[in-house]
Formats: sequence, structure tokens, C-alpha cells
Amino acid sequence: MVTVLVVDDAGFMRLVMKDILEKNGYEVVGEAENGAEAVEQYTRLKPDIVTMDITMPVMDGIEAVQHIRESDPGARIIMCSAMGQQQMVVKAIRAGAKDFVVKPFHRERVLKALENALV
Repeated sequence: MVTVLVVDDAGFMRLVMKDILEKNGYEVVGEAENGAEAVEQYTRLKPDIVTMDITMPVMDGIEAVQHIRESDPGARIIMCSAMGQQQMVVKAIRAGAKDFVVKPFHRERVLKALENALV
């Protein structure tokens, strides 16, 4: 089973993402509400994929991607952004993110991004 770490500062968004993932055969092994927690949990849990919000307190998603990819260049990270954050998405892809999904989440798009990241 593919394991996923869900990272978002909004509990409701983590819940929505977790619901989509678990109903489609993914195992959510951890949740984090900021980039610093994401880096710590990634190191500890070693998930197959991370869904990472861009805008968060403490450490944003782009900085978290950079830290995770430094320790694991093969990390598979999918960025989650609100509409109008195109420049941030480009930065995230340059930092090593594999794909991105736009909020509000659409099940088909989330699943496609996960498939793409696993290739």
C-alpha cells in the first residue's frame, strides 16, 4: 500500500485530502500543520508521497520541499495551492515537487497527481 504524509495548516483541508486518499486505497501515515513538522515527520515516517500545502506558518511548503529533497533527493512531493498562486507553484516545481493540485481539491485531479508522482 502506498503511504502518504498530508501537510496543510488547515485541519479541514487535511481531513478532505485524507478522505480522498483513504477511500482510494492510500494509507495516510501522518499529518503535519506546518513545514517544520513535515520535515520532521518525513524523516521519521519515510512516506512514499507527501501532499504539501504552500502557504503555512513556521516554515512554508517550498522551504519544506527543499529540506526534504536535501535529505532524500528521490522524495515524491505534490504541492497543494490555492487559486492565484502560480508563481509559488513554479517555485515549488523548481525546488523538486513532482506535481501540484489546486484547492478546492477534486478527487480525480488528486488521484492523477499521485499516479504521476509514482511513475
